[in-house]
Amino acid sequence: MSESPSNELKSISIARVITELEKISAARRDGALDVDEYEHKFARMIGELRDRRIDGSRQEIMLALGGAAASGNVSQADIDRVIKQLGLA
Repeated sequence: MSESPSNELKSISIARVITELEKISAARRDGALDVDEYEHKFARMIGELRDRRIDGSRQEIMLALGGAAASGNVSQADIDRVIKQLGLA
């Protein structure tokens, strides 16, 4: 039995993923989030991405994540963590 299209959650744009990742990375870097708060926000973001999926191919997602790391707005460790937790590696 398949679900009807109205029950499916809308996928998340790659741009939104990068924006959210930049926000929590900056908050961590600036000391606005302690370790526990950061872990909570990161886990929620990953959970939402798993539930809703990212709108784009694996190649597009990897390219966008690489660009975020290259810009310095997101640490390579955060990028690596997203890649690993979403099974993109």
